[in-house]
This record gives sequence, structure tokens and C-alpha cells, in this order.
Amino acid sequence: MSAQDRLTDTLYGLGWSTVRKLPEPVAVRLGNTIADLAWKQRGKGVQRLESNYARVLPDAGPERLAELSRAGMRSYLRYWMESFRLPAWSEERIKGGFDAKDIHYLTEGMAAGNGVVLALPHLGNWDLAGAWVTTELGIPFTTVAERLKPETLYDRFVAYRESLGMEVLPHSGGTAFGTLARRLRDGGLVCLVADRDLSASGVEVDFFGDTARMPAGPALLAQQTGALLLPVTLWYDDSPVMRGRLHPPVEVPESGTRAEKTSVMTQALADAFASGIADHPEDWHMLQRLWLADLDPAKGST
Repeated sequence: MSAQDRLTDTLYGLGWSTVRKLPEPVAVRLGNTIADLAWKQRGKGVQRLESNYARVLPDAGPERLAELSRAGMRSYLRYWMESFRLPAWSEERIKGGFDAKDIHYLTEGMAAGNGVVLALPHLGNWDLAGAWVTTELGIPFTTVAERLKPETLYDRFVAYRESLGMEVLPHSGGTAFGTLARRLRDGGLVCLVADRDLSASGVEVDFFGDTARMPAGPALLAQQTGALLLPVTLWYDDSPVMRGRLHPPVEVPESGTRAEKTSVMTQALADAFASGIADHPEDWHMLQRLWLADLDPAKGST
């Protein structure tokens, strides 16, 4: 393990071991302080966040974008502070920490017995939403995590999410799709963060007026298993409670090739994601390149 990897792993380890012990108001202040320091330094992540916001709000001037990126970094650090503390939260705190609109789409879909795929963008705190599903609704689910470096950091993420009641599969290795399909055919729940393609073989979609690439997995799983496909968007307000909305199901088109159906369904997901991001852009934690025009073809996704 390189010195940088050891440092990264140590810092995340300190976060999980130390931040979870802080009183909540102290953790909130610490998160805002770290966010403001990072924002003032205007590193690559902050600049990319601002550039992405400029696509969401093309009429926004530099002052508005700067305000948004500062709020975006605070939202991003709120995600991390909550995530570090989630394993120590009581069941009551988890149940009271999330309020979801139109949850009936999920409960009715699960009752139908054909499985449900929840697809989310990088909005709010998807780990908190997942913990709420396993705790408040009592529904276990399977998800996929990107393999992080160092490997010890990935192991920490897996252990953390499993402690919240999630089954976590590695994104790489080629076996995840088959396992997800089996879970759905058994009437289970699958949750996927799906606004950024990690395979470079995703589906091109129109996203805020330009072309981006999003993963085909959610649409393909729904087609192959008969599972219900539900977009979900999350956001924060000024309260300690995160908000969320389940959007109407994305239907499988009656005609067309598999590729054509996948394209239509993935575009429908992108449109639902865009509606949530447009309403709460500061809670979209996209600090990486997303649109094809921003990607370096020689290097692929960064």
C-alpha cells in the first residue's frame, strides 16, 4: 500500500471512529467548517462541482455558482458526517431521520412479489435512505459499490453498509448483474446509484440539454426480471430530517429491441433525476466529470 493510500485509509478510519462519538451539533459545525475550508481552496473537486452546476443552471452567473458550490460542499460534508455517525444511530434516530413521499410505490411493488429496483442519483444521503428502508420498513436489499483504493478502504465501506442491513456486491468482477437478477426474481429489493456510468459502456442520455452516459443496469434488470423500476430523488432542508420522493414507475416499452427499450427507460430515469437535481442542485454531490463533452476521450471517465 502506498503512503497516500495509507493516509487515506487512516483519515477515513478516524472519521468512523471519532466523528460518530461527537454530539450531533458539534458534528454539524465540524462538517460546515471543513466544507468551507475546502470551498475556499477551490480545488479540482470544487471547480468541477461548480462546472456541473453551471450545466444545471445555465443562466446562473459566477456569484450564484459560487454560492451554490459552497452550499454543495456543505451538503457533501453533511453526507459524510451523517455516514460516519449512522452506525451509532439508534433505530429511532434512523426512523426519524428520513421522510419519503409516495413510499407506496415501493411497498406496493414489493407486495406484488416481482422485485423492485430503486435507482438514485448522487443526491442527499443514499446510505441514510437505505438504512431507513431496512429499519423502518424492515426490507433488506442488495446494492453495488465501486471498488475503492486502497482495498482496506473498500472493505471499510462494505462493512459499514452491511452493518446497516445492506448486501453489498463489488462493481467489478462481472458477477454483480447475475446476483442482482436472482435477488429480484426472488422478489427482493435492489438499490443502485445510477447517474454516472462507471463502465464506459452505458447509455447515452440527454441530461440538462447535453449528452451524458448513464448505466444500463437498472433498465436491463427491470426488463429481464419483470421487477418494478422506481426513480428516487433525495434532498436536505434546514431540519435534521432528509427528504425524499419516489417517482412513478418507469415502464418497459411494449415494442422495440432490448437496446431501444433500455435507451428509452434510461432516458426516463435521467429525466426524473434531472427534476430532483433542478429542484435541489446544492444536494447533488457530483464532483466528477459527467457529460461526454467534459470527458477526455483518451482517459475516459475521471
